[in-house]
Amino acid sequence: MNVILYLAIGAVSGWIAGLIMKGRGFGLIGNLIVGISGAYIGGFLFGLLGVTTYGLIGSLLAALAGAIILLWSIGRFKKSPNN
Repeated sequence: MNVILYLAIGAVSGWIAGLIMKGRGFGLIGNLIVGISGAYIGGFLFGLLGVTTYGLIGSLLAALAGAIILLWSIGRFKKSPNN
């Protein structure tokens, strides 16, 4: 059951981050990848900052923060110097 919840949080946070950063989602698989990677990044960064999250909403917020940071950093590296 935890794996299903983890995938659902990843999909939702990836979808929301896609809406915030790009104005659209990336499909189910893309949202899962962005969301799960974002959950790892968000959990790591929240741990460094000493922020503790509890429950479903806390996990979603940490995953969303990490997914937004991930999409922002990918966007910074994708831009070519000629733009």
